[in-house]
Amino acid sequence: MTVETKHLGIFLFADVEELDAVGPWEVLSFWTSKWPEDGWKVFTFSQAGGEVRCAKGLTVRAEHSEADRPNLDVLVYPGGQGTRAHLADQPRLDWVRRRREDGTLMTSVCTGSLVFAAAGILRDCPATTHWAALNQLSELDPTIELRRDDRFVDCGDAITSAGVSAGIDMALHLVGKLAGTERARQVRRGIQYDPQPPV
Repeated sequence: MTVETKHLGIFLFADVEELDAVGPWEVLSFWTSKWPEDGWKVFTFSQAGGEVRCAKGLTVRAEHSEADRPNLDVLVYPGGQGTRAHLADQPRLDWVRRRREDGTLMTSVCTGSLVFAAAGILRDCPATTHWAALNQLSELDPTIELRRDDRFVDCGDAITSAGVSAGIDMALHLVGKLAGTERARQVRRGIQYDPQPPV
């Protein structure tokens, strides 16, 4: 019997923070390429597809556009300066709400959670974001229980993470959630992620 492949999509947009997207990509692509039997694939997409210029000047190419992407089982919404425009972009917020309504597991890195908050999908949930944006997260939705010191917060159908490098922690947690703790440990060892800050 063939198991239907499930998909993790990383959303790219102008001025996305590089590591917010590439950190989870490293974790998830290592997992899905080394253990295809787990039944997951990861891809990147943007609204129009093609090249995307990131916050610090790196240019990346999205594999898909919104129109031709595979179905989403998990959405990874990175942060960066580019999210600020999304907070008042009603079509974008409606799109986020539709993903939640269609059963997509919603995950964010850094200020991606601000977009989730603006869309109203973190109501009455614990959540986090980059330390410098915690107050803004609370202002967008005062019902959110701020987790100021957590690297990531899993409230069931939404997972948020703190800033930039915390997206790696969130993605490893996601592997554990979808494929088990031992698989997540294998991925962590495979990418040699063992944080010991030098300063």
